[in-house]
Amino acid sequence: MKKPASGGHAVRQSRFPVSLFVVFWVTLLLMSGIHMGLLILANEEQWNNLVQTIIPMVYWASVALVLTLYTRWRVQRTYEEPMQELAKATASVARGDFSVYVPPLHTMDKLDYLDVMITDFNKMVEELGSIETLKTDFFSNVSHEIKTPLAVIHNNAELLGCAGITDAERQECTENIQHATRRLSNLIMNMLKLNKLEKQVIQPVPQLYDVSAQICACALQFEDMWDKKNITFEADIEDRVMIEADEGLLELVWTNLLSNAIKFTPAGGTVRISQTADTERISVSVSDTGCGMDGKTLKHIFEKFYQGDSSHTTEGNGLGLALVQRILQLCDGTITVESIPGKGSVFTVTLPVSLTREEEE
Repeated sequence: MKKPASGGHAVRQSRFPVSLFVVFWVTLLLMSGIHMGLLILANEEQWNNLVQTIIPMVYWASVALVLTLYTRWRVQRTYEEPMQELAKATASVARGDFSVYVPPLHTMDKLDYLDVMITDFNKMVEELGSIETLKTDFFSNVSHEIKTPLAVIHNNAELLGCAGITDAERQECTENIQHATRRLSNLIMNMLKLNKLEKQVIQPVPQLYDVSAQICACALQFEDMWDKKNITFEADIEDRVMIEADEGLLELVWTNLLSNAIKFTPAGGTVRISQTADTERISVSVSDTGCGMDGKTLKHIFEKFYQGDSSHTTEGNGLGLALVQRILQLCDGTITVESIPGKGSVFTVTLPVSLTREEEE
């Protein structure tokens, strides 16, 4: 009996083919025929009763021994050896070795349920290895991110304790400590938010609200920043678009995207936010004329603590885009990015809209 596997290939549900049982049946028939031939021969030759009794016993004992040894060999090769190999691999994984790989027993066109089990085991080990790597990288990155602001706080606190420090130097040390404290606080808050979102402790609470007004309010929060850097800010947003979504979570999305756009745009550059909507979806794009990203950076920008441009590492902690991506996953939204090194980037968020435009009016 065969059942389709997830890859579309049929999977045999028995490791013993029907042909094997046919061979056993034919073999026993032949052995029975030989037994009858021996009895006829014994009668024709008029062997004594003891010989006629011993010969069939020896014959069937030999047949039973051969069939038993063959059956044992088939069971050992079919079940015991693969299961022992799998048990050995499982023991290695239990000891923390995630480089284990158990080769499948058959090709894809001859899979059976044991092959599927081995394939699933290999996938599980690969995932565990990835999780272990991520955990190691996570602790390494967290340690680095926490250590940096703590070092700033420590050094400036020592300077404040020095005799003869001027008022200007004292003010600078105080500002450095405040900046490092805010950075440390943001890091911890983002880590807690991301952890809760990944564990789905925070669940979106959809409510009907005007997302256009929300985007405008988020943009105005950065007015001082774009004025300070002499950045031209452009907005192309509809007057009113009602969507049903978690207002608090989406505010984090717009804030992070706008913050990144302004952070990576040099003085005299341009940041633009545009929004369009139809009866089913809303699309929001945040573009900048900043440094842009190469292909390598684009592959990692949504990873935790990844910061492609090292010149801006003191301004963030590499958690913003990971937070944005997780929020959009929970809200059934998507985010895409296009970027050209030296010319800028465009982040596009797409979200479902629950009401038609006619109903909103």
